Amino acid sequence: MDFEEHRPTLLGLAYRLLGSMWDAEDVVQEAWLRWQTTDHDEIRDPRAFLVTVVSRLAIDQLRSARVKREAYTGSWLPEPVLTADAGPLDTAELRDTVSYATLHLMERLSPPERAVFVLREAFEFPYDEIARVVGVSVANARQLHRRAALRLADGRDRFQPTGEEHARLLERFIEAAGGGDLGALAEILHEDVVIWSDGGGKVRAALRPILGRRKAVAFIGGVTPDGAEGVVADVNGLPAVWSVAGGHPQLVAFAVRDGRIGEIFIIRNPDKLRRVAPADL
Repeated sequence: MDFEEHRPTLLGLAYRLLGSMWDAEDVVQEAWLRWQTTDHDEIRDPRAFLVTVVSRLAIDQLRSARVKREAYTGSWLPEPVLTADAGPLDTAELRDTVSYATLHLMERLSPPERAVFVLREAFEFPYDEIARVVGVSVANARQLHRRAALRLADGRDRFQPTGEEHARLLERFIEAAGGGDLGALAEILHEDVVIWSDGGGKVRAALRPILGRRKAVAFIGGVTPDGAEGVVADVNGLPAVWSVAGGHPQLVAFAVRDGRIGEIFIIRNPDKLRRVAPADL
């Protein structure tokens, strides 16, 4: 069995578990090293073996990463990836679990909850295999999945928009923000919209979430130059927009709630933008 044929799936799994493609690549590389030193004749199911190794490595890394993220300057947001680099997206579940909004929500989960949720939802693993991977009983695996699903359901719409609906909202957002039409901007923002901004202490960004439509409109109006143009990119399975603010490039993604923009994610940390930034920005 060629390890490389499983690499995209393993990268997609590790990325969903860690929210960082840099870390995901490290985990997959470690899995490759372990594969090289393992007696392949003793492995009945190579894919299951590799998924187990990657999941366990990612859980361990996520535990240590959570401590660092708690000490992060401002809001920690996942590292965005180009949709083409996100691994297989053959099912609605694979697309949903790689979406930027879902990755952000999954930061609420404990490492075991996140692993169980991703393995069950995205990769459709049976509970007995999930239990073996995570190191819990089957009953506990079911409980972890139920708990994770409930915690994530509290933060998102039951009915998600189509890609076309998402793109139309994004176009309206670009037109309103770039044209300085704050009234039109207010119309497409949910009353309880939240803006998250991640500069990582390297570029200027809001250190705390901006809550509510009135503050969100004022914030966007204050940081968006008149006539600003955006470049649409296909990121994490959905369109997002590149722009420049204060001389620094930023990627803006959002989540939809009740047909309006419910969360806006502004990624400004240059370390998180290197692999996805357009060459002309």
